[in-house]
Amino acid sequence: MPQLQSNSDLRLRIRETIVSLLDGSDVSIDETTPLIGDGSVMDSMKLVELCLKLEDMALDIGFEFDWTSVAAMSKSRGMFRTAGALADEFMAQLATKK
Repeated sequence: MPQLQSNSDLRLRIRETIVSLLDGSDVSIDETTPLIGDGSVMDSMKLVELCLKLEDMALDIGFEFDWTSVAAMSKSRGMFRTAGALADEFMAQLATKK
């Protein structure tokens, strides 16, 4: 049985995963850090890597993370607009899979 973690722990893991993909960059990641669009910290290849890592993280805790929705890349409402929005979506999907 996978061990469930608190929302704050998972949010931290998501931010740490983003940082790990930035190849030594000293960018600080918080809830408002943009992942796509103006000021984004990731290019498209890094974003795909992040999605794959989040899929693995989700499987480790017992659900499938779906990052393929039509609106996923929307700058105004998509899950990748900020690190916080991505964490919110991850939590929402986790909650519906319990």
